[in-house]
Amino acid sequence: MQDPDQKIKEMHMGRLIHILSHQMKRHNCGMPFDDTEELTAMQRHVLKFILLESEHKDIYQKDVEEEFCIRKSTATGILKLMEEHGFITREAVESDARLKRIVPTGKAEKVHKFIMEHIHQTEAMLVAGISEEDVLTCKKVMYLMYRNLAEGEKAAKEEIAKKKADK
Repeated sequence: MQDPDQKIKEMHMGRLIHILSHQMKRHNCGMPFDDTEELTAMQRHVLKFILLESEHKDIYQKDVEEEFCIRKSTATGILKLMEEHGFITREAVESDARLKRIVPTGKAEKVHKFIMEHIHQTEAMLVAGISEEDVLTCKKVMYLMYRNLAEGEKAAKEEIAKKKADK
């Protein structure tokens, strides 16, 4: 049997992140929010984002697109269904009628407390038995990895645009 430390050393970072992400998805799917059975897992994630972010700023479709790295058409479909199920409304902004602010409804607010409890329970599970220093180091490293990937993606897009312009 292979030494666990050796196995971790040999595992690719992307693979380990994928395994953790998959485990979190399974954990989240096993804990449905009250009164959200009609929403898909993705719609629940979007609802959670809207509920948490709308506490301190206005939320627009563009915010959803950027947060989840999804296309405009995908975000439109998700938000349309959430609106049909009564979890959000979209209100025109006075300064620009084309811009629609996403507002959680009373039905969405009912699940807010449950969502916060679930987040706290999950966070506690994730860091159980791990020192605060190690958790902070892990967060810093994961953020740096995210930034590296984002910068790499940006550079790749710029390179593609440059090649198209050179044609």
